[in-house]
Amino acid sequence: MAAGEPGNLGRYYFRFLPQKTFQFLSAPETTSRLRQWSMLGRMEAQAFGFDQTFQAYRKDDFLMAFFKHPNVIPNLKLLSDSSGQWITLGTEVKKIEAINVPCTQLSMSFFNRLYDEDIVRDSGHIVKCLDSFCDPFLISDELRKVLLMEDSEKYEVFSQPDREEFLFCLFKHLCLGGALCQYEDVVNPYLETAKRIYKDLVSVRKHPQTKKIEITSFVFKVTAYDSAGMCYPSTKNHEQTFSYFIVDPIRRHIHVLYHCYGVGEMS
Repeated sequence: MAAGEPGNLGRYYFRFLPQKTFQFLSAPETTSRLRQWSMLGRMEAQAFGFDQTFQAYRKDDFLMAFFKHPNVIPNLKLLSDSSGQWITLGTEVKKIEAINVPCTQLSMSFFNRLYDEDIVRDSGHIVKCLDSFCDPFLISDELRKVLLMEDSEKYEVFSQPDREEFLFCLFKHLCLGGALCQYEDVVNPYLETAKRIYKDLVSVRKHPQTKKIEITSFVFKVTAYDSAGMCYPSTKNHEQTFSYFIVDPIRRHIHVLYHCYGVGEMS
């Protein structure tokens, strides 16, 4: 039977791991920041286990099996577009898209160039600029400029491969925030929160021979479709609506990081 045909999907068994907690979702410092960035109550992290060897080249089969599994359908959370309430998948997924997200960064020194290029001052203060729009985002500082404006002179500070890195994606999502985001004047809250989320989701190990620390997780940005069209992470497309699946092939865990753009919890 060819890969991708339904009979193949039954090979995988998934289980929901509700007891797994993610520190970044409960740490008071992080929750107060997510509230300020209009993301609190619209971001979720969940864990699932699986029972087969994970093979990255078969990711589409693996993820299709995930979305169709009876332990996933009643447990995978998303925000309803109509009610704004948390719901579970509860629909038959017909198609998935999984984009490989490189995950190689082991140090926050990746962001030192923000200081070197005068996007951020040595004090950590983000350099302001004249207001402009990069729909739907307001750009009022050099940081958002380097994140969004491809024609800005400092855009090249981060290469295309840099921008695809999971750590960069997390940082960018936090900087852009939700619908009523209050931007930070200093960069540290963004860096600290990105680091905390990254460490919570990504698995590392010491290589048995070289003794070097290496990342063992695979990361995918996932979209799912039912008979009516896109159904997950939302029925509406937005740069700030996303779901990342972080797969640990050694522990056989999947961490799902979800966010749906909108107005976060205020108080």
